[in-house]
Amino acid sequence: MSDETLNGAAPSADAPMGPTFTVEKLYVKDVSFEAPNAPQVFNEQGQPDLQMKLNQKVQRLTENAFEVSLGITLTCTLNGKTAYLAEVEQAGVFGLGGMDDQMMDAMLGIQCPNILYPYAAAAIGQMITAGGFPPFPMQPINFEALYAETLRQRAAQMGQEGGLLADAETAGNA
Repeated sequence: MSDETLNGAAPSADAPMGPTFTVEKLYVKDVSFEAPNAPQVFNEQGQPDLQMKLNQKVQRLTENAFEVSLGITLTCTLNGKTAYLAEVEQAGVFGLGGMDDQMMDAMLGIQCPNILYPYAAAAIGQMITAGGFPPFPMQPINFEALYAETLRQRAAQMGQEGGLLADAETAGNA
């Protein structure tokens, strides 16, 4: 239905487009699983201690294309011994256009990791199970709250609001 009219007027090729967001490609950039104390750790009794670390990187590829990488490291220790260490870096190429810097920064910091997280969590879960350990259901993460905290920390450090886009531009110019 590309011949649709808006308020009786045909859309113009010169008309400015609104904001656009596309997922161009999703892929696993890096994956690792270690069970350094297997098989002895399978006989250990006790409550496992799980530590999860998240990190995110943004790289500008072109004017409207960005690579966003979401890294998750999950470490399980049992009685002071590492049972397993699972790491995934899930990445994607995203197209963003027609947005101001603040909106683009928020999309890169919230929407992109929200898209990447289920893929990374599934990869971690598969590795843990394939490693002979009980499944570990990863809970949802509030990337909006993490992004807001990141903005607060950057504002405190720089005395102004900065964001992922500013970091991506700085990294691209280095």
